[in-house]
Amino acid sequence: MKKRYIKKGAKKFIAYFQNFSNTYAPIEKLRKLYYQAIDEDIVQISISTRPDCISKEILDLLEEIRSHIDVSIEMGLQTANYHTLVKMNRGHTLAEYIKAAIEIKKRNFELISHVILNFPEDNTLDVIETAKIISILGIDGVKIHSLYIVENTLLGKMYNEGKIKISTLNDYIERVIRFLEYLSPNVVIHRLVADPPRKGTLFGNWNKPKIQIINMIEKRLKEKNTYQGKYFLNWFTPKTKKFEKK
Repeated sequence: MKKRYIKKGAKKFIAYFQNFSNTYAPIEKLRKLYYQAIDEDIVQISISTRPDCISKEILDLLEEIRSHIDVSIEMGLQTANYHTLVKMNRGHTLAEYIKAAIEIKKRNFELISHVILNFPEDNTLDVIETAKIISILGIDGVKIHSLYIVENTLLGKMYNEGKIKISTLNDYIERVIRFLEYLSPNVVIHRLVADPPRKGTLFGNWNKPKIQIINMIEKRLKEKNTYQGKYFLNWFTPKTKKFEKK
């Protein structure tokens, strides 16, 4: 990695345990893997996982690792719509996400959450509620994704059979904007859209390059004269309502 990026001035790196659930293994195996990533040129270990793969023992281990190197955690929520979580076979509930997030933040870890804003049965209210929950929990950062569909999955089968309908690109852009408007301005945006796998993908990003979608989102934000956190204070600190006696 040094040889690849040294010309760009990169000298320090983050070690990403990114794919799959990187706290899903016996403690001693995880300890061995995490310690292998500690190096003088590694400034942080970033561990991606799921709400149902977080436990006291895991967090104790991560605190042990943090005594040697900075540690951040990425954890998928995807949507606040708990019905969608069940239908997508996420394997965890909304309550489990909230519980895991609270436990992680109690230990003062940096926490980044992943969300998907265009599930077939979600609507704009689900998107707004997702932004609110992330804000209330004090999540440090968020990675926003569009839904992609791969071969040899139940979702892929439903897609091929016409049982699910994917939103338009314009609808996705509008959902991203609504999400940002209700999101706390303190939450760092790590990603606005991701790259789907190159092989085996039945649907991904409306066949558009990621940078093109990012540019479209930024253009739409300017057109609407809007920004992250525009409506945050309106719902986070509502004014006391006055009730008059009739």
